[in-house]
Amino acid sequence: MKLLWIDLNSSYAHSSLALPALHAQMTDENDIQWEVVSATINENIGMVVEEICRHTPDILAGTAWLFNHEQLMHIAARVKALLPKCCIALGGPEFLGDNEHYLRCHPFVSCVFRGEGEETVPQWLACWNRPEAWNNIDGLCYLDTEGRYHDQGIARVLNFAELVPPETSRFFNWDKPFVQLETTRGCFNTCAFCVSGGEKPVRTLSIDAIRQRLDIIYRHGIRNVRVLDRTFNYNNRRAQEMLELFREYHPHIRFHLEIHPALLTDELRRELACLPQGLLHLEAGIQSLHEEVLETSMRKGKLADALDGLKYLCSISNMETHADLIAGLPRYHLEQIFEDIRTLADYKAGEIQLESLKLLPGTYMRQHAAELGICYSTYPPYEVLRTNEITTAELQTARRLSRLLDAFYNTPAWQEVTCRLILDKAEFLHHFLKYLTEANLIDQPMSLEKRGLVLYKYVKRFVPEYTTAVSIAWIEAGMSLKKLPAEKVRTKRQIPPATWQIIQGTYHEKLRLCFLPTAEDEGHGYWFGFESEIQKAAPVFKART
Repeated sequence: MKLLWIDLNSSYAHSSLALPALHAQMTDENDIQWEVVSATINENIGMVVEEICRHTPDILAGTAWLFNHEQLMHIAARVKALLPKCCIALGGPEFLGDNEHYLRCHPFVSCVFRGEGEETVPQWLACWNRPEAWNNIDGLCYLDTEGRYHDQGIARVLNFAELVPPETSRFFNWDKPFVQLETTRGCFNTCAFCVSGGEKPVRTLSIDAIRQRLDIIYRHGIRNVRVLDRTFNYNNRRAQEMLELFREYHPHIRFHLEIHPALLTDELRRELACLPQGLLHLEAGIQSLHEEVLETSMRKGKLADALDGLKYLCSISNMETHADLIAGLPRYHLEQIFEDIRTLADYKAGEIQLESLKLLPGTYMRQHAAELGICYSTYPPYEVLRTNEITTAELQTARRLSRLLDAFYNTPAWQEVTCRLILDKAEFLHHFLKYLTEANLIDQPMSLEKRGLVLYKYVKRFVPEYTTAVSIAWIEAGMSLKKLPAEKVRTKRQIPPATWQIIQGTYHEKLRLCFLPTAEDEGHGYWFGFESEIQKAAPVFKART
């Protein structure tokens, strides 16, 4: 029997754990020939189908999630038409809800798995061609030959720590820029919009088991690890033990964690503050800075504690903390989103990620959408279209605002000046967003240079007192000194002054200097020094007079 896995990802940087996690549990695969076809959602579907059919599989299997689901259906339907005897079996978060309607609408899908598949998929493979034997497999949903729907509930792996690690599978992909490491399964929290909300029990790996897996990852030369733990600090003692373990791999590995700012103990704060520079990249789940929104979303933790914790995380300089907001949550108004962005900018969050709410299958919020006043798309990615508090047009404003944040605040070159504008000018976000929208720029891809030019032209026209700040950011980003943001820069035969206040680097006579005046008398301004003998566009020296 030949099983072919369609590994369909959103980009080449991503790689699903599903295949190696399942394959690693197969103690005897003598009767199964495992093969894989990898692709991204942006590839030509016909070519992907051709590659799959070339293998003539008996089983086509894959994982469906909101961003690959549509393309996966096109692929599966074509494969079934070309190979009618092929059995198509799917799993993933798309099947955590009611699957009967789905199976009746997609008759080319033989069955779907709800929940965790490491124990149930091997059972199914032992009887895959005998549907009459499928009725005792946990989590399996299917239609029998007479059209009756069978639903075996949800599968849970209770002995999570006893699973064979996916890193041992020959299908584990070591060629990506990062790997995922699942240290915990389940979640203590009850967020109404999350597929893990209320997923119990919470199961963990021992510190020794995690160390063994990190050793394998380290030996493969991986530099970035995304720790799959829905709330890393739900148990602060364990979190401290994990941080001590991560120290052992500095500076070779950087860890990406999701942390709940409301649950930071004093001990964990001290531990975080003394970690090596760059060891951690933190994602702080905040969603909204308004109590009534969080209560409706059933998120645990007091808002006051969350704000205090987030402010602390953003204040420590040895790591970068990103914060996320979700437009479309019930009771969340558009103006509150603008307010929250200003607050997060004041905290100096490393990034502000504004996403639109998606009502995922199996979540409380999807099941109770009507009573919560949520109108949403029933097609992936299930975006909220309107709530009692935010209109369709306002959600589009929030989407464009997210684009603005990504292009300017979340881009290191322009972050500092954008942050200053957000904090100093109460209407900046509204006005700049309108400016970008009317200029048809907000949905256009823009290079780093293009964004700098746009920002400079805007401040020169509307807030000219910030032109120097944008010019400084432009120069420090290594942009051309012949372009508009450097229009005031003097580059020819610049002689250093008798005295200056050095801000960065060390001056030596071989540096090529330029001067940016900031006053009418041109005696005050900023000096930048560039190495003439190396190909480096950014300055290595900065001073002020």
